[in-house]
Amino acid sequence: MEEKLPVIWKPYGDYLKSKVAEFMHKFGAKDIWDLRKKSCEDIERFWKEVEEFLGLKWQKKYTKILDVSQGIEWSKWFYDGKINLAENCLRWNKNSKAVIWENEEGKTKTLTYGELAELVAKIGAGLKKLGVKKGDRVGLFMPMTPEALASYLAIAYIGAIVVPMFSGYGPEAVRVRLEDSEAKVLITADGTKRRGKFVNMKEVADEAAKDICEHKIVFKYTDEKIPKSKGDIYAEEILNEKGAEPEETEAEHTFMIIYTSGTTGKPKGAVHVHGGFLVKIAEEGAFQMDMKPGEILFWITDIGWIMGPWEFVAALANGAAVFLYDGAPDFPQPSRVFDMISQHKITALGLSPTFVRSLMKFKDEDVIKKPLDSLRFVGSTGEPMNYAPYMWVFEKVGKRKIPIINLSGGTEVAACFLSPHPIDEIKPMSLTGPALGMDIDIFDEDGKPVERGKVGELVCKKPWPGMTRGLWKSPERYKEAYWSRFEGVWFHGDFASQDEDGFWFLHGRSDDTLKIAGKRVGPAEIETVVLETGKVLECAAIGVPDEIKGEVPVVFAVLKPGFEPSDEIKEEIKRVVAENLGKPITPKDVKFVSALPKTRNAKIMRRIIRNKFLGKPLGDISSLENPQALDEIEKAR
Repeated sequence: MEEKLPVIWKPYGDYLKSKVAEFMHKFGAKDIWDLRKKSCEDIERFWKEVEEFLGLKWQKKYTKILDVSQGIEWSKWFYDGKINLAENCLRWNKNSKAVIWENEEGKTKTLTYGELAELVAKIGAGLKKLGVKKGDRVGLFMPMTPEALASYLAIAYIGAIVVPMFSGYGPEAVRVRLEDSEAKVLITADGTKRRGKFVNMKEVADEAAKDICEHKIVFKYTDEKIPKSKGDIYAEEILNEKGAEPEETEAEHTFMIIYTSGTTGKPKGAVHVHGGFLVKIAEEGAFQMDMKPGEILFWITDIGWIMGPWEFVAALANGAAVFLYDGAPDFPQPSRVFDMISQHKITALGLSPTFVRSLMKFKDEDVIKKPLDSLRFVGSTGEPMNYAPYMWVFEKVGKRKIPIINLSGGTEVAACFLSPHPIDEIKPMSLTGPALGMDIDIFDEDGKPVERGKVGELVCKKPWPGMTRGLWKSPERYKEAYWSRFEGVWFHGDFASQDEDGFWFLHGRSDDTLKIAGKRVGPAEIETVVLETGKVLECAAIGVPDEIKGEVPVVFAVLKPGFEPSDEIKEEIKRVVAENLGKPITPKDVKFVSALPKTRNAKIMRRIIRNKFLGKPLGDISSLENPQALDEIEKAR
């Protein structure tokens, strides 16, 4: 299908004058593809010129850009320099907008850079008074609020290490992360509202932090009477402190441990450092979303998913403002996100394909009620974008005038492997090409590059500044997960391909892959075909054991409003899959459910669906937002 897709967006007007275009000319590249090539041929020159172009503030300038003396897996960037990530996010005009916030009930708050810097310094001083020192870990279990952002920066500001967690976690998920990181303090909230209902975060924090954290700092957001527990300190008690000064931190000093859930075993803590994370994410904000003073970035995310820290740094390190929304994105009406874009004049929106599909069940006029004239970019990540939701965004949200920056990376990558830029031509569903400075390739099972049109494993052949510095307390697990498949090459676990014109596409996780009669099929291929029936809102394809074929697909489908489960629809789905992908790929069965298990960041958990359906252990399900959806999977067995 991909090779037949036409280019649907070409850069024009101000897009041709974006920051990446300016940098491209300075770097001596003739076009964006030439810049991609040159950025990978000499990665040290590229990243040096990037950080200078961004005007980052060094406490001590590095003398060596890259050190691979301990192997590519343990690459160090700007490693003898000193730089503080938080200080670089606060260096702008004190009167410029830095943070705009809205909660589910419509309450709003705006902080200037001056106000944000003052709040960060005060929280930092309060943490120091509680005995938090450079290198100590501090848990952050907060809704998406200005104080959450300020706390995130304050921890880095004083040289401590932030451990951000999903605001929807239960006690056990929070406890595991606090225990593994040995967090000294937990910053939390009394609670928040989700779909109009009070969520008692303090109760979760109390149970999770017991016998682990010495103190809890509690921000109050509601009128609920939440009892104070031993070790609790209300935020207002520490905000009277004289502000702290930024700590001098080495470029390779750890500032964050962010956990990614595994389907088995305990969560993995990806380690990120001041210099590399700052340079890489600031570059992406500048070059992918054209962030600069006056722009406003809003990603529908949570502080516990990598896109939370990504939007903080991508916006603030470039002098733009970050928009935070604390609430469900379709509550109390499906137009909520687009109403906020219109009201606050947001210029860049980030979303997930699952969120888009959830909106497509409504009438367009009920989703987009007001003009979106301020919007310049739509970003998408989380999973591959199917054709129908992609075109819905392109046509309904962007009126065919706005580029979709469809990007992909990961928690351990802390950045993007693949992404379009404002000066790229774009095809539907494509990620266009490698992100700048990322030496990306597609390998077959033997570690050789595949031909165009063939699907293979996404890999990265050279280091990059934002890469994780290992997994917390698990160096061998890190090497096994990412560096053991192909020697000296990062193995990412995503299926990818290039079409005949060189445009890149993703096809889902390779560990979700089905192997049917010897043929490897990504679930996204099957799901895309199923969605094209026009009767299915969203679906998940899994593989189940089969004596003859080895594995066969089973499809779990959520029907669009107006359609009821029936044998006719079931047979239609089987037929269209067989017609499009071949008879051997025909689903063994189609199961109709009302919802699919998803994380808060809207990723469909296929492996958990498969394990539940086959009666296998589920592993870590702490990031599931709707665990009740598993009940329907079990009934379908």
